[in-house]
Amino acid sequence: MTGESVWLRVPVGEDANRWITRTGCRRVLFIIHNVTSATRLLDVLPLFHSDIRVQMFATCTGSSPFLAGVPELLARAGLPVLPWEQAKETEFDLAVSASYGGELGSIRGKLVVLSHGMGYNKRLRTPDAEQHRTPVPDSRTPVFGLSPEWLLEDGRPLATATVLSHPEQLERLRASCPEAAPTAVLAGDPCYDRILAALPQRDRFRRALGVAPGQRLIVLSSTWAPRSLFGGAGAPEADDDLLPWLLSRLTTELPADEYRTVAVLHPNIWHGHGPGQVRAWLDNARRAGLNAIPPLEGWRQALIAADCVLGDHSSVTYYAASIGVPVVLGAFPQQDLDPLSPVAALGRTAPKLLRRGSLRAQIDRAIATHEPGRYKRLAEQTSSSPGESAALLRRLFYDLMDLPEPADHPALLDPLPLPPYEPARRTAPVRVLTATTDTTPPQVTVVRHPVIGDGPDLPEAPAGQAEAAHTVVDEETRETGRLQLADIVVRCAAADDPRVGPPAAWTSEALTRYPYCGLVAYVDGPDRCVVRTRAGDLVRLSAAPDPDGRPDLCDPAAYASALYGWLASGHPLGEALPEITVRTGTTAHRVTVELLPCPAPQSSSSAIPARIRSAPTRSPFSS
Repeated sequence: MTGESVWLRVPVGEDANRWITRTGCRRVLFIIHNVTSATRLLDVLPLFHSDIRVQMFATCTGSSPFLAGVPELLARAGLPVLPWEQAKETEFDLAVSASYGGELGSIRGKLVVLSHGMGYNKRLRTPDAEQHRTPVPDSRTPVFGLSPEWLLEDGRPLATATVLSHPEQLERLRASCPEAAPTAVLAGDPCYDRILAALPQRDRFRRALGVAPGQRLIVLSSTWAPRSLFGGAGAPEADDDLLPWLLSRLTTELPADEYRTVAVLHPNIWHGHGPGQVRAWLDNARRAGLNAIPPLEGWRQALIAADCVLGDHSSVTYYAASIGVPVVLGAFPQQDLDPLSPVAALGRTAPKLLRRGSLRAQIDRAIATHEPGRYKRLAEQTSSSPGESAALLRRLFYDLMDLPEPADHPALLDPLPLPPYEPARRTAPVRVLTATTDTTPPQVTVVRHPVIGDGPDLPEAPAGQAEAAHTVVDEETRETGRLQLADIVVRCAAADDPRVGPPAAWTSEALTRYPYCGLVAYVDGPDRCVVRTRAGDLVRLSAAPDPDGRPDLCDPAAYASALYGWLASGHPLGEALPEITVRTGTTAHRVTVELLPCPAPQSSSSAIPARIRSAPTRSPFSS
């Protein structure tokens, strides 16, 4: 990515025609500024698929401060990568960029510039000699992508075509840089179109994220820079950093079985600070169940699946509002935005997140009071041609290349992929409140809250949900000292995992290893677990499937807690057979309780110190 890089010899370069197989192809160059801009280029790359008349290339300008992650992304794309100096010296039929970074005026070919977000909204300092940009609060600062400082070189437009998604952007372009207005092309928003096309997949995306029946998916979304939500300098009602409060409340105030939390962070956060550092900052929240969505793929699926987005002035937050998701703004620096932009209008419309009071109450209020058409006008400004960007952009690209469009297949974008199944994993201790009801079948209400260090006190449980309390600890916890004090120890693994399974063996060993616990649970599926009581009973707990036949995705550890609560309240195991109802929030889960054959365990007491072997159990239902 520097002038010292080795230049390519194939499929362009000195004597390239001697070595290539297909000659005479149109050359298309994708110009990458950083990972953020590359995501938009990846959106449109399929528009050239199946056309054997086109040879695609990629290059990186090297001008962005955020270059981490670019080599891996280029390798994933699998295109020939030209060093920037070679790219400037090579003739292309078309060059496509999603940023104004680098010496774009040096490119030899027709240049198309796309927005890499939801239009053009942010005020950014004009490029300095090194092409570095940072948001600044000065209202005189030009709007990125719409001002002469970005669009012109020597008084002439840099781009052959400036792609806009809505006429409102064209109006602002004409007002701020009339010289570039003739290059404007209204061609929709491919990112938004991919989201719209995937809306019918919402239920599948929710299941992929492990969202159980009755759970609400809460997405924490942040752009980069100090006044972003993750930056912490943009709290609307306080001078101090909002982020630590928010992360702790997301994971401790929200009951684990009623809310699922994920974070969508701007690629510049991930690659500016380093993925390891970002994960370290989120460590407490991640151990309590928050998932951090990778920066390149998965964030759109999370938005589609969301019940509420806690965000800021990012395009991600705006996309969420445009598809009807309730949003609450934790930071919104209006001074960084063009006041005429749609994103600025969202900041004047959406509710603000306040540090005082209950986070749960604010989220629930935002969801309960949200009207489907609340952001209808903003949604209309996302794209003037929803669902049509593929056709419009391909027509533009091929016209500029003076090449007829492929006649044998339509212009199509890739569908959003189904993410891998990734349920919440809580390795932090979990405090559980239970209440039993002598109905037929028996019912146990379970309320679970992860506990992080000396975090905030748990909220009071509603009446009838707190007859007893116990603590559950995952065997893979970092807080290993808590295992000897846990009421329930949990292990998550496949039944045939040769390291710890099968469940009957692990549960027997675990009762010996953790002599103070009253019950151990081996979670071997998304809807089931095997538990062993201190009395030695081996029990399979299996949730009845949803009405559509799919597994109930409530965390099976909640079923183990329900059985513990039933036994600890003095009820015999036999009264829980063959089924109990486990209630989490407003959702009732039918759970089959099945006694399993209990093979005589092999004694492993020789491996346990005598002082531990002789330790008494404090379980109220021990043998």
